[in-house]
Amino acid sequence: MSKKRTLDSFFAPSVKKPRKEDESSETVGQSTHANYPIPISELPISISKELSSLPARPGKDMNDQLDLDLVYFEPYIPSYMAKDLFEFLRSELPFYRVEYDIKRGGFQTHIRTPRYTTVFGLDETSRFDDDGSVIDKKSGFKVVDKLYQRYPPRPIPKCLDDLRRSAETATDCKFNFCLVNYYASGTDSISFHSDDERFLGPDPAIASFSLGARRDFLMKHKPIPPDNEHPDRPQPKQIKLPLASGDMILMRGRTQSNWLHSIPKRTGKNAEDGGRINITFRRAMVKEGTDNYYNYNVGTGPVYRWDKTMREMRVSSAKDQPKGTS
Repeated sequence: MSKKRTLDSFFAPSVKKPRKEDESSETVGQSTHANYPIPISELPISISKELSSLPARPGKDMNDQLDLDLVYFEPYIPSYMAKDLFEFLRSELPFYRVEYDIKRGGFQTHIRTPRYTTVFGLDETSRFDDDGSVIDKKSGFKVVDKLYQRYPPRPIPKCLDDLRRSAETATDCKFNFCLVNYYASGTDSISFHSDDERFLGPDPAIASFSLGARRDFLMKHKPIPPDNEHPDRPQPKQIKLPLASGDMILMRGRTQSNWLHSIPKRTGKNAEDGGRINITFRRAMVKEGTDNYYNYNVGTGPVYRWDKTMREMRVSSAKDQPKGTS
């Protein structure tokens, strides 16, 4: 039998049921390593879970020109998630503005990289132990090598490793390096180049993600020597892809050995010049790859962090800087 409610109980304040916490507000962990300048937060649970179900759309093959082998995901990451992922990575990752000297035509030239960069990973000859030490895969012993001592490698943090695992599943490729470029505005760029370094092995696969502002991605075939047997053979056409936030391009096969690609400067003011992040996953086969990537994407300069108040990259506090950095 049900009990009757009294008049006092009718007017008594109701007790609110505790609200179930939203997954995105739950406390997440951090990736840490001796060679990280800062702890790097893991992705919000809602984003991390959904990454495993991507891509948002199937990739489209682009192989209608000589030596071209692309798969274009338009998009790979849905727009609502791409926006959150862009803001998260820009705020949480340590970046660098690498400077170095090269010789051109017998003259020494000082280069200041026209974008912010960072890198994580380790080549195929080694692995990270549970305590973060670098271990030789064959012998199982700790590695002591000058190519690792100059720029100590660091593992891919979970916030980027979640995306790496998703990309591996979608492309059936293996990756052990993650390079991140931040283009602060339309004036930041990268000139025509190809990622055909020998340390990547023959016909490397590279998965390239775009987040943030839309930027043009240009491709052109490397110069083709004259062919007397086929003098009328048409030259490959230049390709222009307006990469939007969430898009991904898989470059594979003979693409890197025969095509160049670039992100040109954007002239004039544009509403979409609010920053762009490019994430590329690659597979370095030997130690020279590890040395190269850290040399040109971390270097010896200061750490930069995103300043939410100033809305720009600024040199991080002294405690975040590597030893010997002014």
